[in-house]
Amino acid sequence: MKRSAWRHLWKSHDIRRKLIISLALLAIYRLASNVPVPGIDRTLVAQLTQTGGAAGGLINLLDMLSGGAVSNFSVLAMGVYPYITAQIILQLLIPIIPALERRMQDDPREGRRWMEKWTIILTVPMAALSAVGQINIFNAILGQSVVAQFGFSGDVLIPTLATVISMMAGTMFGVWLGELISEFGIRQQGLSLIIFAGIVSQIPQNLYRLLSDPNYWWLIFIVVALLVVTIFAVVYVQQGRRHVPVMFPGRRVGSRMSMPVKSSLPLMVNMAGMIPIIFAQSIMTFPTILASFFNNSNVEWLANAAAWIQSVLSGEGVIYPILFFIMVVLFTFFYTDILFAQQNYGENLKKQGAQIPGVARGGPTQRYLTKVQRRITLPGALFLGLVAAMPYVLGLFLPAGLQQTNIFLVSSSGLLIVVGVVRDTFQIIETDLKMHGYDDRLIS
Repeated sequence: MKRSAWRHLWKSHDIRRKLIISLALLAIYRLASNVPVPGIDRTLVAQLTQTGGAAGGLINLLDMLSGGAVSNFSVLAMGVYPYITAQIILQLLIPIIPALERRMQDDPREGRRWMEKWTIILTVPMAALSAVGQINIFNAILGQSVVAQFGFSGDVLIPTLATVISMMAGTMFGVWLGELISEFGIRQQGLSLIIFAGIVSQIPQNLYRLLSDPNYWWLIFIVVALLVVTIFAVVYVQQGRRHVPVMFPGRRVGSRMSMPVKSSLPLMVNMAGMIPIIFAQSIMTFPTILASFFNNSNVEWLANAAAWIQSVLSGEGVIYPILFFIMVVLFTFFYTDILFAQQNYGENLKKQGAQIPGVARGGPTQRYLTKVQRRITLPGALFLGLVAAMPYVLGLFLPAGLQQTNIFLVSSSGLLIVVGVVRDTFQIIETDLKMHGYDDRLIS
C-alpha cells in the first residue's frame, strides 16, 4: 500500500511555518478589506450593490475582482489589479523595445529584478488613476457622489487627496502582503493567493443568496454539476503535455563510453496557467475606468462614447463575452511566448549536447519547439476562452429572475483562478515535502 507524503505536512517545521505565515497574512488582508475609505457614504454604497442592468453588471464584476471590497468600499476596493495592469504594460513593452528584450535575455535574473522594480513604480500612478476612475464610475451610476467631498479644486481638494491616497495605500498594502507570502510563506504564490482569497470569500454569500430564493433553490444541483464538470475539465487540460523526444549524449565512464540516452521534453498545453484570465479581466476593466473621466464631458460625442464603453464592458450583451473570449485567447498565446522564450530551450539543450532527432542544435531547435508549443497552446487557449465566457453566454438565455442570481457561486473565470491556484499550491507543497525528505512510500 502506498502512503502519501502529505501525512507529514504538519511534521515539517519549515513547511508548517510557511503555511501559518501564509494563512495569517491572508487573514490580515481579509480584515483590511473591511476598513472603509474615509468620507464614504455607506447608504449610497448599499444602493450600488442593488443596481440592476448594465451598471449592476459592472459593479458585480469589480466586486468579484476585489473580493467583495467594492460592496464595502474599503481601502482595498481596487485589490491588487493596478499592480497586475502595470505588469501587463511592462510585459507588452518588452517585445516592442529591443533594449528591454536584450536586458531580459542577457541576464534573466537581473531582468526580473528590473521588472519587479519598475512594476512597483508604475503601480503607484496606475492605482491613483484607478481610484479616481472607480469613484467617477460610481458617481455616474448613482447621479451623486459616493464620497462626501470629492473634487480637485477649492475646499474639497484635501479630502479628495485623502480618499485617493488611502485607496492607493490599500492597493500597495495588498501587493506588500503578497510579496511577504511569496518570500516567507508559500513561494511564488503571494499575489495569486491574495486574488484567490478574494474570490473564495464570495462563495458563502452567493450560496446563501441562491438557497434563500424559493423560486430557484433547485439550481444548486445544476451548480454542483457545472462545478464538477468544469473542475475536471480544467485539471485535465492543465495536466496536458506533449513529449518531444530528445537524445542526450553518452557519458564516458573510465575507458568506456555509454550509449546515448533517449529522453523527452514535456511541453504543457496550458503553460500560462490562469494568468491570461487575470490579465484579460484587468484589461477589460481599464477602458471603463478611463471612460469614467469623460462621463460629464461638455463634448457630446465624447460623453456618448464614454457611456457606450461602460455599457459594453459591463458584462451584459453579446459584445462583452466575445471580447473576453478573444482577450483570453490572445493573452494565452502572448504570455506563453514570453515564458517559452525565457526558457531558451535551444541554447540550453545545445550546452548539454542534447539534440532533437532530425533538428539542428541551437536556433533551429528553439524555432521548432516554439512552433510545437504554439500548436499545442491553441486548444488550451480556446478552452480557457470558452470557460471564461461561458457564464456570460448562458446569462443571455436565462430568465430575467435568474440573471440577478449568481448561479455559478463564482464566475467560471474565477473558478479557473481558484482551481489553478489550488493546483499550483499543492504542487509547490508536494515539492517542498520531497525536498525535506518526505516522499510517497510503499508499505506492506
